Amino acid sequence: MLQQGDNVLLNWLFSETCETYQHLGCVFYRYCESDYLLNLQADLPYRSRIIFASQHSSVIEAWLSSLTIDTHIAKLERQNDLLGFELATQTAIEQWFGSFPQDIAAEIVLIQQPLARLNQPGLLVMDMDSTAIQIECIDELAAMAGVGDEVAAVTASAMRGELDFEQSLRQRVAKLAGADAHIIEQLCDNLPLMPGIEPMIAELKSHQWKLVVASGGFTPFVGHLKQLLGLDAAYANELVIQDGKLSGEVTGEVVDAQYKANVIAKSAKQWSIASGQCVAIGDGANDIPMIQAADLGLAFHAKPKLVAAADAAIQRLDLRALVFCLQA
Repeated sequence: MLQQGDNVLLNWLFSETCETYQHLGCVFYRYCESDYLLNLQADLPYRSRIIFASQHSSVIEAWLSSLTIDTHIAKLERQNDLLGFELATQTAIEQWFGSFPQDIAAEIVLIQQPLARLNQPGLLVMDMDSTAIQIECIDELAAMAGVGDEVAAVTASAMRGELDFEQSLRQRVAKLAGADAHIIEQLCDNLPLMPGIEPMIAELKSHQWKLVVASGGFTPFVGHLKQLLGLDAAYANELVIQDGKLSGEVTGEVVDAQYKANVIAKSAKQWSIASGQCVAIGDGANDIPMIQAADLGLAFHAKPKLVAAADAAIQRLDLRALVFCLQA
């Protein structure tokens, strides 16, 4: 539900029959989301999307009302509780973005390339730690094994892109040597899902999207997520366990940044995903090759290096915002 206000977000972006809305000397023109590609993009090359939690609608409306140029607006309708609309103009409106309200659950997403189509089959490849789930599994395992501070320092440096991933992985895993393997099962039973992941996945599945996790973490956790969320595939590193104890080693090919990027092409080929329909999302520097390999690469509550490399960023909202970054 929209929060009540003077115009209730311009009467929830006009009534279904109202094509224009006059406001303070400028005119808002209503269009359907699908009309942009069909009829408007040649004349309205500047496009952005506003996504927000409904309780902030009056604040968003105040910002929208500050615009002083004629603007085309499309309501974005998705299968979750967030709200969104698209703005399309003849001239750039970035000058108004500086006045966009801060410290509320809202995003501005600049659209500078074609978007993957929500209503056509596609591929989403997700990082796991701090993207699909709220924690870094290796840090939690380390805390349970009594070496938390040592491992967390290495993890933080790796996520900032300051260390080679494989070297840092082996360095961190080595500190787990001798830990009881039962801690893996304990952590699997308590994995905190990232808010919004379940409605996001449900909506993508309703449009026949394929869903994959590619993680520099470990196979027990991605396997648990695959079963819990009904994912199509999951890739991660395999810990060596001997006599019920962690050996401090991983076995097999390391799932590093390039491996995660290769999952995009591998999965697209496996399921015959059309060009333009591959999306990736992550939070750390290790995800840069993966999001650059995708047609649309999204940074989620991410480190600065990844935000700079991504096509768009979700910084304040949860994973429900992802479907608003797709074209219906």
